[in-house]
Amino acid sequence: MEFYHQHKTCLFSGFLIFCMIAVASSLGPIYTPPEAERLTDRFSRLSVNQGYNVFFGGANVRLTNNGSNADLILDKSSGSGLVSRDKYYYGFFNAALKLPANFTSGVVVAFYLSNQNIFPHNHDELDFELLGYDKRRDWVLQTNIYGNGSVSTGREEKFYLWFDPTQDFHDYSILWNNHHILFLVDNVPVREVVNNTTISSVYPSKPMSIYATIWDGSQWATRGGKYPVNYTYAPFVTSIKGVELEGCVSEQNASAASACARRSTSSLDPVDGEEFVKLSQQQMTGLDWARRKHMFYSYCQDTRRYKVLPPECTAT
Repeated sequence: MEFYHQHKTCLFSGFLIFCMIAVASSLGPIYTPPEAERLTDRFSRLSVNQGYNVFFGGANVRLTNNGSNADLILDKSSGSGLVSRDKYYYGFFNAALKLPANFTSGVVVAFYLSNQNIFPHNHDELDFELLGYDKRRDWVLQTNIYGNGSVSTGREEKFYLWFDPTQDFHDYSILWNNHHILFLVDNVPVREVVNNTTISSVYPSKPMSIYATIWDGSQWATRGGKYPVNYTYAPFVTSIKGVELEGCVSEQNASAASACARRSTSSLDPVDGEEFVKLSQQQMTGLDWARRKHMFYSYCQDTRRYKVLPPECTAT
């Protein structure tokens, strides 16, 4: 018997204890993260319609709260998505997302940067991909990077979240500059990619657009369609708010080096200050906590997939 905590009510005291235990175990343990520096407080928030245009599935994009928020819908007719009005070279990018509840196998919610539409054979990409659950009642968080068309080498890392992402909004943030790439969840770092000699050839280096999407990933996300999207539970709705798009706006035909036309009091690049060069002690503590307690897959540990691991995995 499967328990859906959003809808199931247990009426008998003897059964109530069992029901509560079953619900808790189905969701996995809930952890309290360490204190985190609130990078999201350093940058201005926009309404959805200020920062984004419809990318696809226009009938399934529903603006709410006078355009401040939006619902992205997946149903039998289509998924849906948003794309930033501008392209950015370096910056800090955030979306606060609330994910669909109930049975979501095959549903993929993505918040990511990409320039594949401009550089189809040599593109860059930074991904948050949230994968609906199949056997466990957990959404899985996957991060990935591509640089200069390095799509033959997947650099995925996967995490279980320390909260239920269907109950409230949570911040998913990407900081990208010349020093490192940082993926954060509720301001807690979960992954850092340092720009050094071992990874510089595949480090994202061209302006990118920012996307937020929901789509049917049955074939890709569930082992060849083993657990496809069950549209009995449709529509699947992801809500988005808390938009932050603070970076170097790329002018059309501008080179990357001259891409910074962003308004900023201290620099053309708003993530170029000393505080963005490396992690603080508090951020390092959060990163260590997230990776020790919540990461369950890293490409750098996948010796079955890679007979020779990518060079950044073995660098000392």
